Order: sequence, then structure tokens, then C-alpha cells
Amino acid sequence: MIHILLATIRQEAIQTFTDCLALDSEIRLDQVTSGSEALTFVRTKCPHLVIVDSELPDTKPLDLVRKIINANAMVNTVVVSPLPNEDFHVKSEGLGVLCRLPPDLGWSEADGLLKKLRSVL
Repeated sequence: MIHILLATIRQEAIQTFTDCLALDSEIRLDQVTSGSEALTFVRTKCPHLVIVDSELPDTKPLDLVRKIINANAMVNTVVVSPLPNEDFHVKSEGLGVLCRLPPDLGWSEADGLLKKLRSVL
């Protein structure tokens, strides 16, 4: 079972993405709505992947990734960001982010993410 944590306040806007993840019988998907909840979750439950949305009420995405790494360096992270890939790479360099996802998440992004995650695990 692959355990994924999604930190977002945009549940309705990304429903197609989460539906795709939830359809996979090997995926356990949990959701939180703040960076602090995500950090507590990582410290207590150790998911395989944390997806950090670009819009969280209490933290910036890359700041949360840094905190996640400090709490548990074995957790993979993905960040939803409007930045172009090159700009995102520069800003996230050294953080070990698995990939950047665009803000408009759908079936193809979920499918691609699961393939990438399975190749890493």
C-alpha cells in the first residue's frame, strides 16, 4: 500500500485528480488543509509521498518541504506550483522534490505522478 498525503485547501478544484488517485486500490490518500497539519501527519504516520499545494493558509510550499525533510528525510515530496519547470527547479534545488505539478490537476497528472512514484519506490 502506497500512502499519500495531500495538503490543500482546493479540494473541489482538484477533485478529478484526487478521484484518480483514490481509484487505485494500492493507494491510501489522506488530506489535510494546512502546513502544520501536514507536518504533524509526517511526524506521526510517515507517508510515502506528500503533495504540497501552492495555496496553504499557514506556509509557503517550499518552506513546508524544508520542514518535512527535517522531520523525516525519507518522505518524498511533490509541489503544485504555477512556476515554469526551470524556475521551479532553481527555487527548489537541493530539496529533493520528486517533481512539480501544475495548478490545474487532472487525470493525466495523477497517472503520471503514480508512475513516477512507483519507479522511485
